[in-house]
Amino acid sequence: MSSAPPVKILCVTGWCRNGSTILGNILNEIPGVFHVGELHFLWKNAAGRGVNELCGCGHKLVDCPFWSTVLPVGRPEGTTLEDHADTVIRRQLGHFRTRHTWQVLGRGLRNEPMRAHAELLAQVYRTIAERSEARVIVDTSKMPGEAALLSHLDGVDPYYLHLVRDPRAVAQSWSKPKEYVYAMSAAKSTGYWTGFNLASHAIGRRYPRRSLFLRYEDFIADPAGTVDAVLRLCEIDPAANPMSGRTIELHANHTVTGNPDRFNTGVTVIRPTDDSWRGALPNSAKATATALSWPLALRYGYLTPHRHGRG
Repeated sequence: MSSAPPVKILCVTGWCRNGSTILGNILNEIPGVFHVGELHFLWKNAAGRGVNELCGCGHKLVDCPFWSTVLPVGRPEGTTLEDHADTVIRRQLGHFRTRHTWQVLGRGLRNEPMRAHAELLAQVYRTIAERSEARVIVDTSKMPGEAALLSHLDGVDPYYLHLVRDPRAVAQSWSKPKEYVYAMSAAKSTGYWTGFNLASHAIGRRYPRRSLFLRYEDFIADPAGTVDAVLRLCEIDPAANPMSGRTIELHANHTVTGNPDRFNTGVTVIRPTDDSWRGALPNSAKATATALSWPLALRYGYLTPHRHGRG
């Protein structure tokens, strides 16, 4: 067991297009905080098995001055990156998908592939912390099956941020492809939205003192206040908050995949509202997203009782 202080991991859960990339990059501007993006896809993307091989710095992951030193960690001697990635992917698909979240929470590391994956993640997180000189690592993978695993990792101190966004806004965001990100129907997007948020709720219930629930809409309404709350969750002095009102200056990062906006740098202003879906999303797609999400969407305050079919 490692004698070094535990590495704090802020694990963002929820479904994609929830604002995790921009929030993570804001936190990345704080000294001692390092946003890794979607670490879940590191091996898959580095080996050319995914949709995007680039780090947020613009280099391929295998050529990135940061990730090129992390990728060998935990790889058996004599094993190629491609073969190692295939092994990692098999473990992820076999034991840490969203539907496995409740099993991981309830039964822990019940077999050798799960224990091997836990050891790999622990080694990688500790290496990231050492080489970035970070006290807190922000992981925006949004994979609840792996998020549920964090409490079993040696040398890791996990915190959870459940970040949600109106399912109709999410459906609008998925309606058109964007660079390396493909399009998705409102039905498929909302199905994932429901499943991922249910699993994220299970994690929050299991670790209530280490969890924070946040709506994307509340984040953009008060970005500085939101960052304060996240810092308090991770036991970081809010005086480190890099926001100036609604404005932040972003620098290059080392994120593994995520929203293509992760490549944006310079002065960035957080817009206060998120309602373009009202005019841009077809009524049929609104109805589909509403029908498939309404129990949770109602709970989150996105719908009013007895008006589930209206935008």
